[in-house]
Amino acid sequence: MTSLLLFPGAGTASTHPSLRAIEKAVAPMRCVRADFAYTLAGRKAPDRPPVLLQTVRDAAAPLLAADPKLLLGGRSMGGRICSLAVADETDPLSAVGLVLICYPLHPPGKPDNLRVEHFPQLQVPCLFISGTRDAFGTPDELLRWTAVIPGGVTHHWLEGKGHALSGCDAVIAATVADWIRSQGLGHPG
Repeated sequence: MTSLLLFPGAGTASTHPSLRAIEKAVAPMRCVRADFAYTLAGRKAPDRPPVLLQTVRDAAAPLLAADPKLLLGGRSMGGRICSLAVADETDPLSAVGLVLICYPLHPPGKPDNLRVEHFPQLQVPCLFISGTRDAFGTPDELLRWTAVIPGGVTHHWLEGKGHALSGCDAVIAATVADWIRSQGLGHPG
């Protein structure tokens, strides 16, 4: 049975309401909400990318040992780090898809500081859920840069919402469950 592994954004934990809502929406699919080491240690600043990537690999290992079908993703930085692990050219993490909620395409106000260098290596289907007013990437920017992802991309836009996607937990959860079903990646809900 396919498993779903989700990580939170930089300023939150695995208890984030949208991650909990996704877990409920995809049941009985196994869904694991994981935290990064810095959060567990009570620190506010994220670790460097190699440490974050290792955390994703460590959390994925037991799930992959039980079943090779693994969906990865999360909110903002959590989703970005999962996508980097899957796109790693020397040791890609095995996954059947990515769920990327409010992907941080670039820092606010810095559209030239893009976080897309790994997109051409993403050979799996990707779901991007984003607000139309997200300061980390506009719909036009996301459409432009995600077009280079060979694994296929589905976008779901939340009209008028910013990066936090406040008040959208139920919509996010339903969108994730529907996308998983539509891609034949598991049997949620």
